[in-house]
Amino acid sequence: MGFCVRDLPRMAHFYKEVLGFTQTDSGDLGAVQLVFLSRDPTEHHQLVLVSGRPDDLAFNVINQISFRVPDLATLRAFLARIRADGQASDIQTVTHGNAVSIYVRDPEGNRLELFMDTPWYCEQPLREPLDLDQPDALILAHCEAMARSRPQFQARAEWQAEMARRMGQSE
Repeated sequence: MGFCVRDLPRMAHFYKEVLGFTQTDSGDLGAVQLVFLSRDPTEHHQLVLVSGRPDDLAFNVINQISFRVPDLATLRAFLARIRADGQASDIQTVTHGNAVSIYVRDPEGNRLELFMDTPWYCEQPLREPLDLDQPDALILAHCEAMARSRPQFQARAEWQAEMARRMGQSE
């Protein structure tokens, strides 16, 4: 994904220092400057920041950019880095039953979601505030209870198998 930014150095700093991306390349392409970022050594870039976003845009077309993390400890570590950096706004920790998420606005107001999948599926949209300072077992028990309360609850593996079938990818 690539998107235009107003302050390229500030945004590059945020994505590198706060969200843990590594700058893989940078340079000019005509009148624009680009910074390539990745958190995966097998991917040259997962994100490209491009200079030139106009200051007077009336509407931000980015609804959200989502980044998966492996566990609650990683999610908490990102939350601590976000808070310590102080450039992000609108920080919210929530559960969707099928995930635990941190929503935040980057320094230019783009909404980001850092999330960890849970082992359960439940229909969306669904969103409830969640305190990430609770122990893992309490958080996961709350997420499971929330997911189980929904009519279409099932194990994530069952839901994934059904999606593979519907997408013509099952054996």
